[in-house]
Amino acid sequence: MKRAQDKVIIITGGASGIGRVSALRFAAEGAKVVIWDIDKAKAEATLSEIEAAGGVAVMAIVNTTQPEQVAAAAQAAHAQFGRLDVLINNAGITRDATLRKMTLAQWQQVLDVNLTGVFVCTQAVAPFMEAQQSGRIINTSSVVGLYGNFGQANYAATKAGLIGLTKTLARELGKYNITVNAVAPGFIATEMIETIPEKVVEMLKGRTPLRRLGTPEDIANAYLFLASDEAGFISGTVLSVDGAVTI
Repeated sequence: MKRAQDKVIIITGGASGIGRVSALRFAAEGAKVVIWDIDKAKAEATLSEIEAAGGVAVMAIVNTTQPEQVAAAAQAAHAQFGRLDVLINNAGITRDATLRKMTLAQWQQVLDVNLTGVFVCTQAVAPFMEAQQSGRIINTSSVVGLYGNFGQANYAATKAGLIGLTKTLARELGKYNITVNAVAPGFIATEMIETIPEKVVEMLKGRTPLRRLGTPEDIANAYLFLASDEAGFISGTVLSVDGAVTI
C-alpha cells in the first residue's frame, strides 16, 4: 500500500515551489490532495499535473489570513471527502529589509501570512480532526527561525513563533490523537534562489556540510514522513532539513 493511501491532505501554498512538489508527492503516494493558494493559474496547473498522473486533487483559492475564506474552504474539503487527515501549513512570504529600513507594512505582511495564517488554518481544520480522533498538523518553520538571519527580522520572528505554536498545539491537541510538528528547511533550491547572484548561491553551498542546496523534494519527503503512520509517536518536534548547515 502507498504511504498516504486515501488520506486527505490540505497543503497551503500548494501551487508552487515546495508546496507544488509536496502536492505531487502526496498524490503519487495515494493521497487526496487539497491545494489552497491565492494564485489561480498556478493552482490549476498543479491540479492538472496531478490529475494527468492519475492522482486525486482539488483546489481552492484561499487567502490564509482571511478566517471566513479558510473556514469555508475547510468545510468544503470535509464535505467532499468526509475527513481531513493532514494539514501542511506551507504558505509563506518574505519582505526582507534591515531593522532600520523595514517598514511596518513589511513587518505586518509577513506576520499576517507566516504566523497568523497558520493559526487561522489550524483553528479551522483542527475541529474536524478532533471529531475523528486523529490528524497530523505540519508547520513550515526555517533554520532562520532557529538561528536568525541578517535582514529578515520579520521572517525570523514568524518562523521562531511557529516553533512555539507547534509545541503548544502538540500539548493541546495530543489528547485527540493529533500530532503537531514543524519542519525547518535550510537553503532550498526554489524559484526564490533564481533571483540570488550565483556567487551567493555558491557561498550558501559552501556553508552547508553536504555541499549542496536542498531540493523541494527533500522537504516533501520530510512532510510525507511526519504525515505517515511511522511518525505516530512524534509530536512537538522540529525536524531540521538543512544538510547540517546549523550544526
